[in-house]
Amino acid sequence: MDRSGKMSMRTSTGGSSSSKAVPIMREFVRIDSSASARSQHDVIKFRLVSYNILAQVYIKRSLFLHSPFPCLRWNTRSQAILTLLKNLGADFFCLQEVDEYDSFYKRKSEEHGYSSIYVQRGGQRHDGCGIFYKNNCAELLSKETIEYNDLVDLLQGETSLSANKQNETMTNTNNGADPKNDSSVRSSPAHHGDPNDQRVRLKQDCVGIMAAFKLKDPFDHVIILATTHLYWDPKLADVKLAQAKYLLSRLAQFKTLVTDKFECTPSLILSGDFNSTPRDKVYQYLISGNSSTSSIGCLEEPPLSLCSVHAFTRGEPPFTNCTPNFTNTLDYIFFSPSDCLKPVSILELPVLDSPDITGGLPNYSHPSDHLPIGAEFEITKD
Repeated sequence: MDRSGKMSMRTSTGGSSSSKAVPIMREFVRIDSSASARSQHDVIKFRLVSYNILAQVYIKRSLFLHSPFPCLRWNTRSQAILTLLKNLGADFFCLQEVDEYDSFYKRKSEEHGYSSIYVQRGGQRHDGCGIFYKNNCAELLSKETIEYNDLVDLLQGETSLSANKQNETMTNTNNGADPKNDSSVRSSPAHHGDPNDQRVRLKQDCVGIMAAFKLKDPFDHVIILATTHLYWDPKLADVKLAQAKYLLSRLAQFKTLVTDKFECTPSLILSGDFNSTPRDKVYQYLISGNSSTSSIGCLEEPPLSLCSVHAFTRGEPPFTNCTPNFTNTLDYIFFSPSDCLKPVSILELPVLDSPDITGGLPNYSHPSDHLPIGAEFEITKD
């Protein structure tokens, strides 16, 4: 793929009789038609893709009866994911549900000129979140991991979240619930203890990671990237909201640290699988610091002002997760608006009647039950 973003469209669909996965490749579409009057020496361009790649450990045949069996095998899926990432050609990949990190993704990404940082979940699950970045594009300055289990200690002695459980629970009990997240697969502590016990409710082994990078061409600029995977269960919507608040608190602290340590004004981008639809309180909280996009006023003021790339440009897509039992938007790229940072292109997504989506994901065209989302950003020199 060249830097103009042109990618080939493959016609393989989920109903293909072939046993070989051929991922669909879509284009980055320009959303800012105005030509920049600035010199190329005054503009940094980079692409970021966020993608829940579906950890192999969560693939149970009983949960993916709609998927062709051959495309669920590790050898097939891993190669399809690698092919897809290679063809997307992003400067940064923010990935969730990454297992086989040391044995596969770290090594393979290094072969293609990427370095990476990674945090693995605690407990019995061994997937995690990772940021992969091009060595010739960015230099890692600092990083921190986010362990949402820390909320157990931080919130001890405060009012139990369960007191507000009914107020925080989503109206639609299926919101944000992937079929692979069924309790029979991801058995949460809430199913093995008192669901009103704050410690039980909050300890869900979810993680995130954030890092500061120096972009090196054509001028130096510091950018903070973070990615996360919030808890899935719609019955514990209060826990998801607590995680979102802790996430922004940690991210704000990290931004202050980076600003002071490196004497800079960093740009900030947050992406991931938030297991929340645009009408849920997690999403509304994340954007509520930006008065132009917030639709509710009942949440406390967040420590950061964020916009969703898609909402800022064309509106949130109809879905980023697609299975026969659940199809909706759960994945987002948020950015902190500033005079120097703006999205200029977004990765094209399929529509509901696309033949490669029919029947649900994963299939031969899409190696995960989620879709990759992406954006190209421009940073202008002060």
